[in-house]
Amino acid sequence: MQLKIYNSLTAEKEIFKPILEGNVGMYVCGPTVYSNVHLGNVRTFLSFDFIYRTLTHLGYKVRYVRNITDAGHLTDDGNVDNDRFVKQTRLEKLEPMEIVQKYTVDFHKVLDMFNLLPPNIEPTATGHIVEQIELTQKLIERGFAYESNGSVYFDVLEYNKRGLNYGELSKRNIEELFANTRDLDGQGEKKNPQDFALWKKASPAHIMRWNSPWGEGFPGWHLECTAMSTKYLGETFDIHGGGMDLKFPHHECEIAQGKACNDAAPVNYWMHANMLTMNSQRMSKSTGNYILPMQLVTGDNDFFEKPFHPSIVRFCFLQAHYRSVLDISNDAMMASEKGFIRLMEAVKVLNSITPDDTKQSDFSLKEWKNKAYEALTDDFNSPILIAHLFEAVKYIFALNDGKETISTADLEDLKSTLNAFIFDVLGLQTIEENNNEKLDQTLKVLIELRNQARKSKNFELSDQIRDKLLAEGIELKDGRDGTSYVLN
Repeated sequence: MQLKIYNSLTAEKEIFKPILEGNVGMYVCGPTVYSNVHLGNVRTFLSFDFIYRTLTHLGYKVRYVRNITDAGHLTDDGNVDNDRFVKQTRLEKLEPMEIVQKYTVDFHKVLDMFNLLPPNIEPTATGHIVEQIELTQKLIERGFAYESNGSVYFDVLEYNKRGLNYGELSKRNIEELFANTRDLDGQGEKKNPQDFALWKKASPAHIMRWNSPWGEGFPGWHLECTAMSTKYLGETFDIHGGGMDLKFPHHECEIAQGKACNDAAPVNYWMHANMLTMNSQRMSKSTGNYILPMQLVTGDNDFFEKPFHPSIVRFCFLQAHYRSVLDISNDAMMASEKGFIRLMEAVKVLNSITPDDTKQSDFSLKEWKNKAYEALTDDFNSPILIAHLFEAVKYIFALNDGKETISTADLEDLKSTLNAFIFDVLGLQTIEENNNEKLDQTLKVLIELRNQARKSKNFELSDQIRDKLLAEGIELKDGRDGTSYVLN
């Protein structure tokens, strides 16, 4: 079957034709590590983990590159104090690289929890300053960029004057952008308001700074992805992915930088994962409609009635197509848990089925497999694939009840196919038999004993309980609402 991918650039599904047959170069915009990874980020990275797994399952050799933004992420180009790392260092009173290390560790820990495969290469912005300076110099030499007061900007108007199209990905009209944009404070050093920073002059208080031909400064956010993707995947590569919110300006700027530098489109297929909402509302710290991934797993939140295993969360996320808005709620998570348990029970039951080569079944394994692979190759349609898995689940329970039969060959084929879809492609994991509930009850008893010890001022026993649990990978957290635990 031919793999079809929805290309955001053309707004159409296209038959996938890799540059090098049998191989795929895929770049996905990674996290900006200035705070804890949020659940919406997890949804995006999990979507591309599923895509990566699918490509591998279909036989492609994939080079998967996902960057770490650890410098230069300005919220706008006008004020260097709007660097997210600068803000967080002031808030937490830490060095910038302490912030980077703290939240990079958190990012990897959370993604491991949800069983995401690591990329083949995970480059950092700070590790590619030289490449970013070289790209900036090349853009200046080619007349697409200019230096102004120690900063360097990409000239969007010049880019369009040469017959190129800034706005082609986001479908924005550049003339309208210019007409509707007023010059903002602090952007007077730009020729045009739409010009974006390639290199920013560092203020005296700016800690993260590097020497450059234009003085001490730091790279612009958009430049790093062009530098790293082209270094590891070539001037033109197959797939570039990221969240829908990155389409403009970030990915639009990447296209402009790539074409201006190399006279070629940098990417053949642009893919964008849609947003995550909770209880039908946008997730936002300011409104309180917000939850961290770990809070969903531990149950330490006010939105969900119980904790949910990471594999159940993963299963819930994959029941929506990556291009669709996904809404999570207590009801959605409870339904996902019920479906997950039934799916895993079917896997167990299948292992106990006795084949019968004397009777013909009404269930066509060949047709079922074809439908499953049609879903998989139709722009990575995980919800349709899962629907087909439950057709097989129904058949498995009919086999167990003696209402259906299966041949020896088909039984082995069904086992291997089902395992491949569930564990390799969807990336789900089995949950130990209700050990979670027993562990939860046991820990509640220990927490109560510790609380009694603290009330009795027996701090030696209290600390001993805490430290012994920590040694076993169970961290107790004391808060206003009592004591909770986290499995490390």
